Amino acid sequence: MFDNGLEADKRMSETKAQTPVPLEDVTYRIIGAAMHVHNQLGPGHKEVIYHRGLSLALDEAGLTYEDEKPISVILDDQWAGLLYLDYFVEGSVVVEEKALSHLLTDEEIAQVITYLAATEAPVGLLLNFGRSRLEYKRILPPRKFGEWRERAKRYAWRPKNVPPANPFIRSESAVEGPL
Repeated sequence: MFDNGLEADKRMSETKAQTPVPLEDVTYRIIGAAMHVHNQLGPGHKEVIYHRGLSLALDEAGLTYEDEKPISVILDDQWAGLLYLDYFVEGSVVVEEKALSHLLTDEEIAQVITYLAATEAPVGLLLNFGRSRLEYKRILPPRKFGEWRERAKRYAWRPKNVPPANPFIRSESAVEGPL
């Protein structure tokens, strides 16, 4: 097993008066696995390299996960599209990876919020391997549905009339626009 290097972060979070993080022990183990990958590889690789590395590290940490998990989006009892989670860990934690040279933005956070709403997961992790230090954020679902809908609508799309013949292929001609 590897040193997760999270003791200072853990002490800092214990001193803050904040809402408890659901599945905190699991999220610490995931972040530790991500730190191990980042310490070994450093920044500058494509996202797929970090994805393969994180799969190995999650295995080493003894965490169960679903890789590239497809989630159907349903609108008014109609199929509206698919979302793909990078990882769904321990059946409860959404993990989204990035390899961006810039800091994480609201757009990436909104993507995780969308995934949280789609899965009803209690917590998500957003990991950015593209910086000199691993950047990570724990994300909780918003308290108000309207807040989620406002942030998530840019990612939603719907077919004009019916799903394409193969719902796993997104056809640009079938896209009407944001919900």
